[in-house]
Amino acid sequence: MTARYEHPYPSAELAAEHPFVEYSPGRLDPAEMQRRADAFHERMEARRSIRLFDDAPVDRSLIERAVAAASTAPSGAHKQPWTFVATSAPEVKRAIREAAEEEERVNYLDNRMNEEWQEALAPLGTDHHKEFLEIAPWIVVLFEQRYEVRSDGERRKNYYVKESCGIAAGIFITALHQMGLATLPHTPSPMAFLARVLGRPENERPFVMFPVGHPLPGVRVPDIARKPLDQVLVEVTSLP
Repeated sequence: MTARYEHPYPSAELAAEHPFVEYSPGRLDPAEMQRRADAFHERMEARRSIRLFDDAPVDRSLIERAVAAASTAPSGAHKQPWTFVATSAPEVKRAIREAAEEEERVNYLDNRMNEEWQEALAPLGTDHHKEFLEIAPWIVVLFEQRYEVRSDGERRKNYYVKESCGIAAGIFITALHQMGLATLPHTPSPMAFLARVLGRPENERPFVMFPVGHPLPGVRVPDIARKPLDQVLVEVTSLP
């Protein structure tokens, strides 16, 4: 039986300017779908965030491919409201580290983070020292574009900016893991210094920062476990 929908496409006038094309990704047989699902889950289950990086260089092309993958993310009204800013320049990484450590020093030592927050972080062994921001060969900062500025200077609102950038960030992390690199989603709070250090325009706001590189040989990570499926998936079979 073929599903029926009313008005699934824009008007003929809009379609002439914004045409639609057929989407035919093909269907796999159920056994192959299950195999791929299991293989992907196993691969992602092995992913960990790290804070100890090797300083071995990473080719720029790998950063480009990870950003290209992230940019396939769906976004509100297809505005793609993100800018990925990458640097491997030692002086830039040093400036980022110094500014991040100052903010984190206030968080940890001057109690800008409340006791409950610090208690939650304690098992991970984090503090205000952020050497990895200089050691990792790359820092990539994802900026959210609050609005777009057109060539004539007109401002146009972007929609679902945080949701769109969050999805792009997840794909970026996945792409890095798939190619054998590691990262740490890092959000020193507040992060406004990143716009200043990286010279970003007024319409962009830092969303998350990623040091990127190979893990330091022998690096140890917390022996954590993800929540089991029955704690994160709820199936609803009838109205409440």
